[in-house]
Amino acid sequence: MAKFKKTESGRNLSRILSKGYLDLHTRASQGAFVVWIAINVPAELFAGFENVVYGVPESHAAMNAGKGVGAIQCEKAERIGYSMDLCSYARIDIGCVSDNGKDSPSFGLPKPDLLVSDNNNCSLLVKWFEVHHREMGVPHFIIDVPFCYEPQQKKDRDYIIAQFHGLIQTIEKMSGQRFDPDRVSEAVASTNQGISHWKRFLSFAGHRPSGITAFDSFVHMAPFLTMRGTSEFVNHYKLLADETEQRVAAGDFPVKNEKYRLFWDNIAPWHQLRNMSDSLAAHGANIVGATYTSCIGSVEGSFDMYPYDGGDPLEYCARTQNCYICPHGLNLRSKAMRQAVKRLNIDGIVFASNRSCKPYSVTQMDQQRTMTEKLGIPSVMIDVDHADVRKYSRQSTFTRLEALIESIAAKRAA
Repeated sequence: MAKFKKTESGRNLSRILSKGYLDLHTRASQGAFVVWIAINVPAELFAGFENVVYGVPESHAAMNAGKGVGAIQCEKAERIGYSMDLCSYARIDIGCVSDNGKDSPSFGLPKPDLLVSDNNNCSLLVKWFEVHHREMGVPHFIIDVPFCYEPQQKKDRDYIIAQFHGLIQTIEKMSGQRFDPDRVSEAVASTNQGISHWKRFLSFAGHRPSGITAFDSFVHMAPFLTMRGTSEFVNHYKLLADETEQRVAAGDFPVKNEKYRLFWDNIAPWHQLRNMSDSLAAHGANIVGATYTSCIGSVEGSFDMYPYDGGDPLEYCARTQNCYICPHGLNLRSKAMRQAVKRLNIDGIVFASNRSCKPYSVTQMDQQRTMTEKLGIPSVMIDVDHADVRKYSRQSTFTRLEALIESIAAKRAA
């Protein structure tokens, strides 16, 4: 049965995340300029300043959910008037801010001097940051990233880069600090190096049995959100990839009796990682990959790494603005998923229809039909909420997952 083993990389992850939140609070208290960002805002830009730090409300919300306090934070937002239908990340964050971080494992995030959102992953996120803009009186910079039905065009990239320059000028003016582009080049190079190790780690899913579970990748993606451009980022993913390589060589696999190789589409159900992984392993099933973590460091239509050539770092940041799945049209989503399904020898796909993420979920029925018609891969649609456990039914979910496993077995027997 799969277990979350406390490996060296697991211990290191706990250490660097705890230290990261502590350092964020410490530096903020010492006068650093604090920015709150959406996950796809290029954090490497802030390395260009001497004393700018950033927090990521989405990542902080996921941590709250994973630590079992997501519903508590959601209820706080609901009591002050926010609908239960609103994204659970937003409700967790708004609820947490409402009482200055009470119940948060990291005591919340330090108050921002600037909010920076983008609209390519989720238009709701812009509205969510607008709540903080109104309540805190903090300026809000919005990066407008064109949706992509095809690979990014140069005119779109130039448009994004111009906005990066606007953001840099805004921080210079507000913080009184000067921007150093060489420091950004170093940060982008570090990010790219760390992502290369991340891709190496994910590649062990191609082994039979798989050297990883998707739940491993869900847990270890956190530094990509909070530590890009740092030595800790590079060192952690090198450790993770090296450790996984050693375990595979030693025949140490997370699901030793792996019979069914599954692929996950959507954000992780943070409140169910251990339970879902263990329960699937009991059936000999392993979710070996996920669109959510495969897309890191890639561009639209592929999960392959997009390398940094050492040139203009803003060009690289703009080109990878759409690495996440939500701003992709159906054809691009299907192209990337077909690539992963074939590469990993996937037996079945789990489409997690996410009550809190409509942009990710809206095309899933069409995507499911495409995978069936193009590849003949069995699949199932389950209902989840990535951070609000109150909207999750374990019984219903596993009834459907077990039906998927039975359909795969029946297909093999036919």
